[in-house]
Amino acid sequence: MAPEPPCAVCRRAARGFLWFDPTRRVPPRPSAWFCGMPCQHLWTRLAARSAPGVVDLTEQERAAIRAAVRPLAEVMGEIGWGTRLQDLTEPQVLTLIEVAVDAFQDAMRALAEKAVQDEVPF
Repeated sequence: MAPEPPCAVCRRAARGFLWFDPTRRVPPRPSAWFCGMPCQHLWTRLAARSAPGVVDLTEQERAAIRAAVRPLAEVMGEIGWGTRLQDLTEPQVLTLIEVAVDAFQDAMRALAEKAVQDEVPF
């Protein structure tokens, strides 16, 4: 069985949530996969506001990057702030990357959940 495609928002494995362009009648239709409804909802809202081809970070992405700083700082505290990047071991670099990616994804998911909660009118 082929692996699930990544979620278009947080890049985790998608779990059956799919969006495709209903206005395009001829294949291939543009599509995106999602891990859940919060990511799908956030992506749909952002896509509606974005111009095609824009690659600038969204405000949500900037906020998620800012949220990833604290977990990265904790790992750097363990490694030692005086350690030069070129002196890091492979496991240390992989740990930094994993912490950064996980923190970014968690923040994107949290922002999506908050956006959904903020839109409930009751």
